[in-house]
Amino acid sequence: MTALSDHPATLYEPLEHGKVRCTACARYCVIPSGSHGFCFVRKNVGGRLVLLTYGIASAVQVDPVEKKPLSHFHPGSRVLSIGTVGCNWRCQYCQNADISQEREITGRALSPQTAVRWAKRYGCQGVTFTYNEPTIFAEYALDVMREARAAGLFANFVTNGYMTPEAVAAIGPHLDAVSVDFKGSGEAGFLRKYVTAKGPEPIFATAAGLRTRGVHVEITDLIVPDVGDSETATRTLARRIVEDLGPETPFHLLRFHPDYKMMDLPETPISTLERLHGVAKGEGLDYVYLGNVWGHPLEHTYCPKCGALAVERYGFTIASWNLDAKNRCRRCGHTIPILGSLPQDYRPAFATPIA
Repeated sequence: MTALSDHPATLYEPLEHGKVRCTACARYCVIPSGSHGFCFVRKNVGGRLVLLTYGIASAVQVDPVEKKPLSHFHPGSRVLSIGTVGCNWRCQYCQNADISQEREITGRALSPQTAVRWAKRYGCQGVTFTYNEPTIFAEYALDVMREARAAGLFANFVTNGYMTPEAVAAIGPHLDAVSVDFKGSGEAGFLRKYVTAKGPEPIFATAAGLRTRGVHVEITDLIVPDVGDSETATRTLARRIVEDLGPETPFHLLRFHPDYKMMDLPETPISTLERLHGVAKGEGLDYVYLGNVWGHPLEHTYCPKCGALAVERYGFTIASWNLDAKNRCRRCGHTIPILGSLPQDYRPAFATPIA
């Protein structure tokens, strides 16, 4: 029987001389026998690729879905959040660097069946893969998603979107929603310097490819002060979202907090986020949110037709719900594109680590 931490990968192709090409992420790593990919967790063992983190979770927690952030997908629901070690990016500001940049395989055993049992036990309506980049453990995530769907749960990714068409084709049919994060508005120079990624095109292709397959897509954009807060880049990104995904696509501008190798920068000024919010709205996006600024009025959903407050939020909690049973604005009747509705017995959920 194959050990959980030595599970055969499927997203790869064999090459000459015992090498393999990993097809999970847009790096397309060519890996000699005995070596790892850029992510540390996909290894060539005798001419076949294995996933070293299959069934080994470094972080498991119950979260509100709004934390992902997903503001237009099953509001008020809870998800079992799962992460492993490793990543295909090297974000210098990573808040989870202790696991994303870890080179040793660490964590607790968590089979797909156990993950779904835990989700049901803790009252979750779905499972989410987050904390590190789920694309690099796609085979594990896929097995969890299959179990989740069979149990009546939904499945989400929180991803940098640096996937391949092969990964999108494999993951898309089993995924219900995705939060795709463009760092620094996806500006190529920022991605090269602070993320170690060549550029944003694979991310755009991933978001569009998943959207085409019926996956609910929301976009986030981490605004890093001084080095990743370009008005031009935000305008370009917002315009591309409108063109590729549509004006109703939720767009979240996230406030930067200093971490890891970028402790010398301040938090993003709220005035910068407000200015970029205006830029994104000016490009035709209907739903633009500010994240990591609890209590700000731009956390809320407003009706794009009449301007009425549709959903009032405070951080990850919903303070008021001003839509009818069909998610129509109570003032003008315009339908707000939110999948699902707030449960009548809604109680705010808070992040809860599982011991």
